Amino acid sequence: MRDDGTLDDPYAPSSPTADTEDGTSAERTTAASRLRAYARGLTGRRRTQLALATGVVCCLGLTVVAQVCDEKPGAATRSARPASSELAQRAEQGVASRGLDRAAVPAPSASATPADPDTTAPARKAAPARPTKPAPVVGLDEDQMENAEAIVRAGRKMGVPRRGLVIAVATAMQESNLYNVASGVLPESQDYPHQGVGWDHDSVGLFQQRSSSGWGPVGRLMDPEFATRQFLSALEQVPGWERMRLTDAAQAVQVSAYPEFYQQHEWRATRVVDAIAPAGR
Repeated sequence: MRDDGTLDDPYAPSSPTADTEDGTSAERTTAASRLRAYARGLTGRRRTQLALATGVVCCLGLTVVAQVCDEKPGAATRSARPASSELAQRAEQGVASRGLDRAAVPAPSASATPADPDTTAPARKAAPARPTKPAPVVGLDEDQMENAEAIVRAGRKMGVPRRGLVIAVATAMQESNLYNVASGVLPESQDYPHQGVGWDHDSVGLFQQRSSSGWGPVGRLMDPEFATRQFLSALEQVPGWERMRLTDAAQAVQVSAYPEFYQQHEWRATRVVDAIAPAGR
């Protein structure tokens, strides 16, 4: 109790006058030490919290980076491969564009005929196949075989029997060896295609026919087909020529100094005619 009768407040702070100077400085020192210790404690805790926070942030950053890296391939895949809805939209667009194209360009009717791209050029006609020539037989060369073909062709046009064709070929074998021969006595005969020159008077051609004896003009006698017609026409005038020996029939037309020489060519002439015009054709 104070002197004035007022009760002291037990919870009130002590009066500064009641404190001694030494006690005050000791309390101040103790308070300062406590404050420093508290501050150091606070600093340590803050550093610990900061370190923990920093570690957490680093871990979170690494996690985010890992997630980003993991998501990148998926994103690239998604960008390269459109979603199903996008594919459906593209398909609808494609159908629409094709439909527009078909509408813009009408399809040709079944009866329409495509135009010829080159209407100015005439259409090429397929060349007829050439008949295959028979290969030479019985030792003949190509020129001899061609002359034999000319004889057979001319005789068939005339309708001469096969026997007459064999007689004609055998006669030409004896007279000219189946070559179209010109005459050295008649220089005119050499102006026409020929395959040799002979000197048997004015005889020319495959059958060595003489223009001076009435067989025909020199130029015509140098034509194998004409010469054959002349020979066969004369043969058909011989009575019973078809039943004669070959050499007799040929001699009746040619009137040769060697009548028997024609006979030796019969078998070869038969082979040649068979090769050019097989029997039955």
